[in-house]
Amino acid sequence: MEEVKVVVAHDDCATLRVGDVFLKIDADQTRTDVEVEAMTMAPIPTPRVLWRKPPVLALAAVPGMALGRLGEPSPASPAAWAAAGAAARKLHDAPLPPWPGRRLDELASRLDGECEWLVTNGVLPAELVTRNREVAETALRPWKPVFAHGDLQITHVFVDGDEITGVIDWSEAAQGDALYDLAVLTLGHEEHLADVVAGYGTDVDTDVIRGWWSWRSLVAVRWLVEHGFDPSLPGCEFDVLRSQM
Repeated sequence: MEEVKVVVAHDDCATLRVGDVFLKIDADQTRTDVEVEAMTMAPIPTPRVLWRKPPVLALAAVPGMALGRLGEPSPASPAAWAAAGAAARKLHDAPLPPWPGRRLDELASRLDGECEWLVTNGVLPAELVTRNREVAETALRPWKPVFAHGDLQITHVFVDGDEITGVIDWSEAAQGDALYDLAVLTLGHEEHLADVVAGYGTDVDTDVIRGWWSWRSLVAVRWLVEHGFDPSLPGCEFDVLRSQM
């Protein structure tokens, strides 16, 4: 009998693994609609859809291992990180998905609200929040939209040796900023930014990537705390924010 493993579970959704099958359970079927269509459109390896019976989506496991985990040294080679950059570039060069992403004013408003919450509740020192908010504002500028994954964290990118075998979790895919994807990919792993940029194959504004590191970390803290995750662990969001000082 196959064991049922809980990959992640919180109030929004849950993912279970049974053998080589992942079962994603999500009450918001709009997210699942986006995930399925984005995987169909993406020009890079994605999980195979086995079946869908709302609220469950069954996906085949992709081979290989994740590029790494936030807060831990990555076991992947520099060439694998460069391959991740090349895959991001291939995605960003693809035709846009038909649905829009988040507007610039929405991102700015969210940053304002989360910074206020962090300071009001004494979660982080005011000077740390203020400095990172200044850095984050560098990223909040007009951009040319691309086909963006939207949550391209290293646990969502799988490699076998130096090859990309699959990119998972497409529920936040939309038209978006290419540099946001690269920032999420390298969050907490600044040492691999040069490898990713080399694979991406074009000039990249690293100040904007640093801005997105701050934005992502600032807006994630409340959600992480409320869903039982710890952003204060070594190498995670609090450390990313401190590194920007």
